Amino acid sequence: METQFPSKSAIERAWFVIDAQGAVLGRLASQAARILTGKHKPIYSPFLDTGDHVIVINAAKVRLTGTKETSKIYRHHSGYPGGLKERQAKILRAERPTKLVEEAIRGMLPKTPLGKQMFRKLKVYAGEKHPHQAQQPSPLAIEQS
Repeated sequence: METQFPSKSAIERAWFVIDAQGAVLGRLASQAARILTGKHKPIYSPFLDTGDHVIVINAAKVRLTGTKETSKIYRHHSGYPGGLKERQAKILRAERPTKLVEEAIRGMLPKTPLGKQMFRKLKVYAGEKHPHQAQQPSPLAIEQS
């Protein structure tokens, strides 16, 4: 008996909207990454992109627990000597609120070209409005357990 794998034309992609207002960042990111990878579908395969599109709204109102607002540090390096840049989460939220959610979700996706392809299906917006009404996204509730 042969194992059946879905072809590119057989993969149907849905659109989901996640409201991040009051949601804990890690829980939101893990559920969004699960949808992006396609682990919620019965046709999931680790080497195929079977995931759906995810739209995150109200990213500026996501919640960080404990003292992460001041103690969590986001780092990146320019590649030049002395080029390490560090920012606290509260400063990053003030400058670019969508970056908090994007970085959390990116960290939960595979670090391969397939993971980059999955990340392209993520759209994050700081406010309530998004330009994807034509795709008829369905709301997705975040489990707050």
